[in-house]
Parts: sequence; C-alpha cells; structure tokens
Amino acid sequence: MTVPQIWAGVDIGKKHHHCVVLDAQGERLLSRRVLNDESALLELIGDVLALSEDTLWAVDINHGGAALLIGLLLSHGQPMVYLTGLAVHQASSGYRGQGKTDEKDAFVIADQARMRRDLGLLRAGDEKAVDLRILTTRRTDLVSDRTRQINRLRAQLLEIFPALERTLDLSNKGPVILLTGYQSPAAIRRSGARRIGTWLKNHKVKNADAVAQAAVEAAQSQQTELPGENLAGTMVARLAKGVMALNAEIAELDALIEARFYEHPHAEVIRSLPGMGALLGAEFIAATGGDMEAFGTADRLAAFAGLSPVPRDSGRVSGNMRRPRRYHRGLLRAFYLSSMASLRSCPASRTYYWRKRSEGKGHKQALLALARRRANVLWAMIRDGACYQPSPSVTAAA
Repeated sequence: MTVPQIWAGVDIGKKHHHCVVLDAQGERLLSRRVLNDESALLELIGDVLALSEDTLWAVDINHGGAALLIGLLLSHGQPMVYLTGLAVHQASSGYRGQGKTDEKDAFVIADQARMRRDLGLLRAGDEKAVDLRILTTRRTDLVSDRTRQINRLRAQLLEIFPALERTLDLSNKGPVILLTGYQSPAAIRRSGARRIGTWLKNHKVKNADAVAQAAVEAAQSQQTELPGENLAGTMVARLAKGVMALNAEIAELDALIEARFYEHPHAEVIRSLPGMGALLGAEFIAATGGDMEAFGTADRLAAFAGLSPVPRDSGRVSGNMRRPRRYHRGLLRAFYLSSMASLRSCPASRTYYWRKRSEGKGHKQALLALARRRANVLWAMIRDGACYQPSPSVTAAA
C-alpha cells in the first residue's frame, strides 16, 4: 500500500453517514452528510477520489449499517481501516469542543487514521465466512432467547409448583416436553406415573419413566391448590412450547452451520485440532474469516482473541499483565471452550494444562495458557495447510 495523501473518516449511522476528508497537515478538505444509499455513496466515493487517488478510508463500525459502504469501497479496491467506537470515544476527549456530533466523530476518525500506524486493513470476507458469521450470530441470539424463556418458565412454575421446579432440569428436552402437557400437582397425581411415562415415550422422550416418576413424587409432596393455578398452568404450557420451538430452530441452525462449515477450505484442518468441533470451528471462521494472512503472525491472532496479556504498569508497579480491553469475545470463547474439550481427548493438552497447574496457576489461568498455545498451533496448521498430528512421545507416555 502506498502512503496516503488524504484520509477519509466516516462516522457510520443507520440512515446517514458523515464523511470528513483530511490532508497530510490535518486540514479539512471535505465534510459531508450522506444517505446510506448506493447512489449517494458512489457519488461520495467519486468526489473523494477526485481529491486524490491515494486515499485511506476509516470507519468506526465494520458491520450492520456500514456493510454497504464497505462493500462498495472494497469493490473499488479502496484501502480501509477500522477504529472501534470505544477508541473514537476515548480519542474525542483530546479534540477541541465538548459536544458530540457526527461531524466531529468523522473528523476524529480521519485524524486518528492519519496519525496511527497500528490499524490493520479491512479485508473482504469470503462468502462462506460471511455466511458462518450470519448463522453463528443468529444462533447466539436464539440461545440467549432460550435462556430467557427458560428463566421465565422457571419463575412461572415456581409460583404454583415449587417442588416440580426443583426436580426438573429444564436444560433437557424431556422435562420441557412434560410441562407442555402437565403443569399442576393435581393433574399429575390423577394421571399417575404409568400414563405420564407412556405419554412421554410417545413424544420420544429418553428415560421417560424416570421423568414421570420424579414428577409424580413432586406432585405427591404438594396437596394444596394455589390461587391462579389454572391460568398459571396455561402460561407454563405456552412457555414450554416456546422453549421447544427455540430448541427446534437451534437444531436446524446447527445443521446449517455444520454443513456450511465443512464447505470451507480450512474446515478439515481446523476440525483436526482436538476439541475444535464443527460449531466452534464455525465460530473461529466467522471471527477471523479463516484468513491467517490478515493477522500476519500467531501473536496477532492471539492478541485479537484476547489471549496475549498487555502490561498495565504505573509508578512503582511493573510486570502488571492484564487481558487487553480490545479483543474479539467470540474468538476467545471458541479457543477457551475448545481448550476445555481438548482435556478429555488430547494427551498433549492435558500435559500442558497440568504443567501450568503445577506452576501454581488456577484452572481458568491454565486453560487460558493452553488456549494461547493452541492459537499458535492452529495458526501454523492453517498457514501450512496441515492437519494436527499428535506428538508420538506424548501419545506413548499417555
């Protein structure tokens, strides 16, 4: 990339963006509010390039409302960097003026891009990586919705049947199906364990007899009928059906994610790393695009995942290492959970984990250290296009 002659900072909005263009001395060459529309954005790009072909664009959002602008800039071969909203907010305090406006934010974005040299270029994500990001983001939303629905279900059931609320594990399918048909102690006692067990078996519930017996024992411990029990029972059934619907949609998404993940060229390599299943592998590709060239080194990949501690020294305090404030939480989650899973199946991971424990690290610290090491391994595997091969010495020792 050639040295830019001008810098175009864009404060992203839903309906409108604001663009400010600066020269090498920080003088404002253009300031414009532009509609988030293809024709308006193309006109803006043309006007900015008329000032100079050597332009570096900078944005404060890299998804959502910025997608159209980013797509147009990439299609025109324009270099572009990304500053987080937090970085722009913190930098704004060093500029004149106490108010916050879109124009000021765009100016700060352009000026920060002009002065900083640590901003990585945005790259076009491949189609499958973008699909996986959409699918995994939707799955995360659905899982959060299911958690909220289960919490509402527990709260409603607690009002009329606390014994059953204590007994049932609503993270499992069987107890939720039970609540779609049976909610009150009296109804469960009238039906009995055999009839409920048969009903659950017809609904393909595993361990149906055990679930039915546990429900009957809970019903026998509560003989009192509480006010509003009938209406509350109806609400419990509706909430349980809502949980079942969310479970079905999540299962459908999981199948789509797995199918799309195995279409990615790096899927076989990523999947070969112990503990990295299809779902976590999809989250890894969604976060990184599967393109290790964008990071350059394994250290940068680890830093992006929040696995490389940074110093926070002050005064006489030195060696104070903490997790960076800017990192991709989804990528950290993928590395952390895959590291935890690898302890069951990978002798090398177990050996490294217990070595860290013997050094005095706690469980979480040891897992993070293992995740950091695995980031190095995965980066090298993708770089070389090589699947994971366990060390013979470690396998023999195990």
